[in-house]
Amino acid sequence: MAKIKFALIGSVIIMVAALSVLAAPTVYAKTLYVGGTMALTGAYAEDTAAVLAGYEDYVKYVNETKRMAPWRKEKFPTDITLELLWRDDELKPPKALSIYEELKAKGILVFRCSGTPQLLALKDRLYADGFGAPSMATGPYLLKPPQSVFTYYPIYTDDAAAFIDWFLEGWKEKRKPRFAYLTNDAFGRSILVPEMDEYVKKAGCELVGTQIVPMVPTSPPTTQLMWLKKNKVDLAFGCMINPGSQPTVKEMVRLGMGPYQDYKITLGAATPSHLSVFEAAMGKLGDGFVVSGGFPPLYETATPGIKFCNELQDKYRPGKRVTHAMYVAGILEAMIQTEALRLTMQKVPFDKLTPRKVLENGFYKIKGLDTGGLSSTPLTYGKGDIEGVDEVRIDQLQNGKTVKQGVYPCRHLQK
Repeated sequence: MAKIKFALIGSVIIMVAALSVLAAPTVYAKTLYVGGTMALTGAYAEDTAAVLAGYEDYVKYVNETKRMAPWRKEKFPTDITLELLWRDDELKPPKALSIYEELKAKGILVFRCSGTPQLLALKDRLYADGFGAPSMATGPYLLKPPQSVFTYYPIYTDDAAAFIDWFLEGWKEKRKPRFAYLTNDAFGRSILVPEMDEYVKKAGCELVGTQIVPMVPTSPPTTQLMWLKKNKVDLAFGCMINPGSQPTVKEMVRLGMGPYQDYKITLGAATPSHLSVFEAAMGKLGDGFVVSGGFPPLYETATPGIKFCNELQDKYRPGKRVTHAMYVAGILEAMIQTEALRLTMQKVPFDKLTPRKVLENGFYKIKGLDTGGLSSTPLTYGKGDIEGVDEVRIDQLQNGKTVKQGVYPCRHLQK
């Protein structure tokens, strides 16, 4: 009898142990890192905070579902977990370099770049070490020569060309429209290149000249705007961030300048002068302002990618939603880095992964990556081809709301 009782107790212990094993949560033995430098201090702090939130939410989504996106069939490996690694570079190139060395030593295989000065400090080193990296900043400098920093929205010269194409569609006068640059004193100078001047003239505009404004003005750019008016400029374009574009347009309205003002002039700006951010601050006062190369606003819920963004925020940040446009950019960057890792692991075993193998078997192999409409076209990269999109989205503020004007071809002026 004692033997039978002992046997029953032993059986119960074995069954409990087995159930405990079955009920135990999955423990991932393998970890891969995404991320890089984040400029959470300085002029891009608001933009970068939204990017970081996008990364955080996408990493959680992939870890929980092993899906790449709701509209995609591909899955991320079930035995691998993603972890986000980042540091604040404070908009300082030396700090960006030290962060790069730190995260590289920790085993990160992909990277991301923040502002233009940090990118310029990093890009040659990234390429030499075989790192692929999506970039929050973009410009013609990335194509001289194309290396391993990848774009997911058009470079600024393509934004400018698309703005001109859009404007000319509605031009009714027989004379040539008069064009001028009104651009900031930092990354805004990247559009002041001979290829851009040539396109202005080729498209059918008269090139009048250039006015430079501070990236973050301490006073309204009255002098520069009066120069545009004195020189009878019809359309002006530049690179600005919202702390620059908002006071500029306010001053334009005060001076009676704009598409709906007494002096007719249309001002356009490249991303990162995000129109949804501009809209929230300016409302109808900003009517007529145009942004080229931007992302869909988070209320454009008919776009699958935007629906996804809102679902992520419903789940992961209820009551503390991120409304900034660069949340979309964070999702895009995380998608790109994760896709590069997924593609590489189809050919390279986990324990053989290196940054260069991820660059060559991952980033360079991304073809037609469906972002659910978050980027203006699906993303395609390759060796010597670091520009992900071929079209430029144009938006204009009308009656206080962002209104999509269409998409226009990238002219790839720098090639």
